[in-house]
Amino acid sequence: MARSKSSKKWLEEHVNDPYVKKAKADGYRSRASYKLIEINEKDKLFRPGNVVMDLGSAPGGWSQVLVPLVTNRSDTGRVIASDILPMDSIIGATFIQGDFTENAVYEQILQTLEGDKVDAVVSDMAPNISGVNTTDQHASIYLVELALDMARNVLKPGGSFCAKVFQGVGYEEYVKDVRTSFDKVLVRKPAASRPRSREVYVVAKGFKGA
Repeated sequence: MARSKSSKKWLEEHVNDPYVKKAKADGYRSRASYKLIEINEKDKLFRPGNVVMDLGSAPGGWSQVLVPLVTNRSDTGRVIASDILPMDSIIGATFIQGDFTENAVYEQILQTLEGDKVDAVVSDMAPNISGVNTTDQHASIYLVELALDMARNVLKPGGSFCAKVFQGVGYEEYVKDVRTSFDKVLVRKPAASRPRSREVYVVAKGFKGA
């Protein structure tokens, strides 16, 4: 079957992407690893001993970055990762496969916490793209709203939140909503995020508590 012009363009762009090549060379599963690395360099979200929840974790690019940051020099730090898609295991990360909007999966995640609160919740979730902009935008906002709900339920006071959001309908309202629960909210566009993409990362610090 012949590829469409847009898919050919994406494939060429992907193959020639310096971050794709760098990820292969550095042993990361995803070019998205560099987005989290840059965000953490700027905003200092993670430290040894932290418990971090990684939502939408597959294929594991963010968990790969997180594990050494939180487990280095500490046996208390850990990463709890979750995704609908499968993810190959990473030492130092506990992976729960399933849709966390379902009660059974949500409860499994909470059980993994063993009553602990977490220091940070991160989300690189994105919906399956339909190609219909309004539908895709609503789906993406719905996902980040769910991630924010999770953060409000599991974060320690003073904790951090970082989520991928697509600019468009509902974006401004979402950022305002995040501001109600955190002392400081920033919007980042990492270098590894493709310039033409509408994705940005909302970084929130200083959770005010539920």
